[in-house]
Amino acid sequence: MFNASNKPLIMGILNVTPDSFSDGGYFNNITSALIHVEKMLNDGADIIDIGGESTRPYSISVSSGEQVQRVIPVIKAIRQQLSTTVPISIDTRISTVAKMALAEGANIINDISAGQTDPNILTIAADYDCPIILMHIQGTPQTMQNNPSYNHVVADVLARLQKSVENAQVAGIKQEKIILDPGIGFGKTSEHDLKLLAHLDQFVNSGYPILLGASRKKFLKNIASIEVPQDLVLATAITTGLAVMAGVKIMRVHDVKENRQALDLAWAIKQS
Repeated sequence: MFNASNKPLIMGILNVTPDSFSDGGYFNNITSALIHVEKMLNDGADIIDIGGESTRPYSISVSSGEQVQRVIPVIKAIRQQLSTTVPISIDTRISTVAKMALAEGANIINDISAGQTDPNILTIAADYDCPIILMHIQGTPQTMQNNPSYNHVVADVLARLQKSVENAQVAGIKQEKIILDPGIGFGKTSEHDLKLLAHLDQFVNSGYPILLGASRKKFLKNIASIEVPQDLVLATAITTGLAVMAGVKIMRVHDVKENRQALDLAWAIKQS
């Protein structure tokens, strides 16, 4: 699925939350969630990523029970009404939420803490033999933007991700099930984010499929002098094109249609 010769994938974001940074409250009932998922699928999404907890800077953790109430009915509805085959990723740091989501039809775990919040999530991924996305974060969502600092951000993030890989393998996760995410905006300044984007090839050279989550992020707002996250579609699409050229395999985005175009064009150029 993630061989170098395979075309990269678009992961469409579905935040079933009241407080996500750019779309909180838009899709937190089943009807609106299903409409949005159907649109993302029609626009070319390859994966749907569903989360019941906002992890924006300074956000407060959401209990496992609350996350389950938000995401499980949506996963069930997607499987019953829209698609039995589209891969669904569960965006959570909590093992019980991940386990219930997988039992109801999710296929992938997306853990921004890479098992640091709840190490049992690694065991769940191993038990279900499912792909898991291990992201880099410095601190927690509550603390990550309190003066983030690195000696050398690219080398430091790579080293931390390698440690996450080792922890995953100790838990029994197969190497081919591991996907890495450098964690744009998670415990980084805008300068850090730009440095990571400029050196995506170093993450690709790790040998693991890389996911990029730059969609509507604050560093784009700072560069483009735009305050409304929804107006960062073009800026996000540019990061998608650059990431495809660098060898990134999954683009996690809010605006599927535009990023599908950017991916398809960049891929055609890269293959020529």
